[in-house]
Amino acid sequence: MAATEQFQDFVPVDEWPTVATMLEGFGDQTLPASTALAGTTVSLHAEDGREFRFVFHDGSSLAWTTAGTGADQEVDASYKAIEARNGIFIIDIIHGENRAMQHTTIVFNRNTGVATIAVSRFVDEDGRTRAATEFIHAKTESAAGGLHQRSSGLVGKRIYYRYSDVESYEHIYLNPGTFVWHCIRGGEKGLADVERSMVFDIDQDLFLFFWTEKVMTVEAVLLVDLREQRSIGRMFGWDDSTDAPVVLPFNSRLSVLNTTGYPQDHNKH
Repeated sequence: MAATEQFQDFVPVDEWPTVATMLEGFGDQTLPASTALAGTTVSLHAEDGREFRFVFHDGSSLAWTTAGTGADQEVDASYKAIEARNGIFIIDIIHGENRAMQHTTIVFNRNTGVATIAVSRFVDEDGRTRAATEFIHAKTESAAGGLHQRSSGLVGKRIYYRYSDVESYEHIYLNPGTFVWHCIRGGEKGLADVERSMVFDIDQDLFLFFWTEKVMTVEAVLLVDLREQRSIGRMFGWDDSTDAPVVLPFNSRLSVLNTTGYPQDHNKH
């Protein structure tokens, strides 16, 4: 590790940059949009009885209906789908404006008919606007697999993420619900924190990863692909300095630095 990184000191929260500054160096999402869903309809049945129907008109627009909640709705919106692996898509849909904006990310495995829908909205928390995300697990009527389950597959791993030529972070996954992020290069250089997270198994060495931050009012939903050594996802949050939503689609190249296991006697008293 370079000396400038090795001796980067602790940074108090009141000296942290704004959300916009933090995101400046991430760059654009470089992976191309897929048109493989164009002209198809996907109907998903959720655990709680809700039914979702997505009609993909073309490669960038869709109609989305929700039924079974007593508050049925229909939304026409644009979308971007990336085929992370053959038949496995991460689909982003944004609609609404300002504090009514909603960012929905769907991880859909067309091979099994199983999906997880992450719906991020803005909420008021102690007088501050921030994001909150609901996870909905669903599948098609002909689904060949069970719903996506919580995973411990990242626990113990230390992974280095290169989001752009100027923005790099490392993650350390402590347990299925907690991880550490640390900015090595970029707008948050030297900053680090421990955050709540969730991980779901999608496929072999492919995980849906979510985290929510305490200081920055952002939440992230992404696919971590250890086989392809990349991540694909987005951040969604509120920037107090501009009083506006923050939407950041991204992808990264990743390297697993190490995997830590406990000694065999760690359960002994």
